[in-house]
Amino acid sequence: MKVMILAGGRGTRLAEETSLIPKPMVEVGGYPILWHIMRHYAHHGFREFVLTLGYKSHVIKHFIVNYRTMNRSLSVDLGAGSTIVHDDEVVVDWQVDCIETGLDTATGGRVRRALPFTGGQPFMLTYGDGVSDIDLGRLLEFHRGHGKLATVTIVRPVSLFGYMKLDGARVTEFLEKRQQLDDWISGGFFVCEPGIAEYLKDDAEPWERGPLERLAAAGELMAYSHEGFWQCMDSLRDKQLLEQLWHDGKAPWWN
Repeated sequence: MKVMILAGGRGTRLAEETSLIPKPMVEVGGYPILWHIMRHYAHHGFREFVLTLGYKSHVIKHFIVNYRTMNRSLSVDLGAGSTIVHDDEVVVDWQVDCIETGLDTATGGRVRRALPFTGGQPFMLTYGDGVSDIDLGRLLEFHRGHGKLATVTIVRPVSLFGYMKLDGARVTEFLEKRQQLDDWISGGFFVCEPGIAEYLKDDAEPWERGPLERLAAAGELMAYSHEGFWQCMDSLRDKQLLEQLWHDGKAPWWN
């Protein structure tokens, strides 16, 4: 089963990092967050990837194409233009399709453009900016059990701000620490059947709006609840949080 990763957006809310590189290439612990995501899928046995590229796609391509040589010892003959790679054991055994899906294409359009590269088979789908300790095998088992076209993983995010209980305007309780919220939101880890193609209309539609809304209205969208760790990287503060978890050796997504 292939894993489609949406990796073409501009990442404007993380402009401190994304003026020169695409958001999936922003590093956590010295590795692009895209690498963390792919490694998590590979740990669960999913090693075939379809990357939907757009903004500064050449940076992601360079990383993928040169991953093997950048992680091995080399001997380079500059005159002959030849390179010998030493310690030539397999670094990773991933297969990666890097698909140009347009600079300004919305996420739904990127899925539509990359769909032919899934081989007409069910596929995983996620974003190139979030990590989790989700058990992907159990997610797939849940999806196969209900027979619908799509599964969305739902999570309860953690608030980084002060949590308050109120009685009218009077604060009855204040906790200045991370609190898990009660509401469920999309965690961005999906399983999809080829039949979702009929719900993908054009390049301008975000995946989260038209396609998912139509799937839900048709009764073809199911929710898999994940109670464990989940964190997106929407801001510099999010990146710093992930960096701190990595630095402290407490990165839950690292298997």
